[in-house]
Amino acid sequence: MEDVRAILQVTMRRFGMLNKNCCSVEDHDISQVQSHILYELARTGGPSMQQVAETLGMDITTFSRQIQTLVKLELVEKRQSAEDKRMYHLYLTEKGKNLEDEINQQMLHYLTNVFSNLSEKESVEVVDSLKVLNAAMSISSMCCKPLY
Repeated sequence: MEDVRAILQVTMRRFGMLNKNCCSVEDHDISQVQSHILYELARTGGPSMQQVAETLGMDITTFSRQIQTLVKLELVEKRQSAEDKRMYHLYLTEKGKNLEDEINQQMLHYLTNVFSNLSEKESVEVVDSLKVLNAAMSISSMCCKPLY
């Protein structure tokens, strides 16, 4: 078997996962974590802070700090739950939606460029393989945790 860790390490570097910021839109430098938060908020309708933190696999304290930053940047709105005053729901502001749309366009452009170097068959195989890998990771008892 090939050195899967080496392949994944190179892939992550090429995706810019080690960069402090994943993208710059107008005057905003957005970190990888913030980009993931904006993505999750764009695809869900007012999730609780706990829900998004769990989806991203983040502890609530670290997540809370990220949300504070996004609120200060006027990208995210935090609203207290009407049913449970201890709970807050998160929403993208109009500025946040525009920023997330721009990030989405940048990623689409990047991926289109990358996939243009593959045949149609190879593109399908890569996507199918990523789906299989994600499915296996979702049921692994060690998913996303170091092996040591």
